[in-house]
Amino acid sequence: MRINQTSAIITGGASGLGEACARAFREAGAQVVIFDRDTKRGVDVAAEIGAGFAQVDVTDEASVAAGIKLAVTYMGKINACVNCAGIASGEKTVGRDGPHALDSFQRTVNINLIGTFNVLRLAAAEMAGNAPNEDSERGVIINTASIAAFDGQMGQVSYAASKAAIAGMSLPVSRDLARNGIRIMAIAPGLFLTPMLEGLGQEIIDGLAVDVTFPKRLGKPAEFASLAQFIIENGYLNGEVIRIDGALRMR
Repeated sequence: MRINQTSAIITGGASGLGEACARAFREAGAQVVIFDRDTKRGVDVAAEIGAGFAQVDVTDEASVAAGIKLAVTYMGKINACVNCAGIASGEKTVGRDGPHALDSFQRTVNINLIGTFNVLRLAAAEMAGNAPNEDSERGVIINTASIAAFDGQMGQVSYAASKAAIAGMSLPVSRDLARNGIRIMAIAPGLFLTPMLEGLGQEIIDGLAVDVTFPKRLGKPAEFASLAQFIIENGYLNGEVIRIDGALRMR
């Protein structure tokens, strides 16, 4: 699929990795509609880059359905979906105050995993009606996992579980959607310089970079976006998870 023929929805597109994808895709000639809960930031980014915006709660079926309807109206179709919306949490299975709170575990899984699946299933249903391209392809879906899915650290049980499930969905969903001509991939980023990490300060950022094998720095959101664009354009990538982490193995 050529990026300049892509009409993409990007969840979490108002900041971080999602915003980087929205900016890169627009610069390459794609149509984009940003899905995000942050209306002010979302509207500002969309206006700056010439994209559409829909205020969407990924965990809510009606909200996502309305966002997809708006995106189709704005772009004429959807043939790419990049799921970047998610939260990070830190809590041990048993801590000083007792067992891990069930509601915080459920919230992380609900946003990261169920929210991702909610968007991908509704986006896939919309893509299934597209006319196929010369490779019989109707769409591509990219989910955001994490290297925590494979080597999560202490206090990451809910986050790691949600991201491991996203990684685990890739192959069965690709098999489910093969007859519809829709590919699905996941990207597992390591430590990236998103606004959340930028707020920690340079000293902490430098400390985090020590364990990265090479290059000795945090990832740039633009590098994540570049990989997402490559996945869209390479039609033989399907059902797999790609780590982008500078060979970092967390311990």
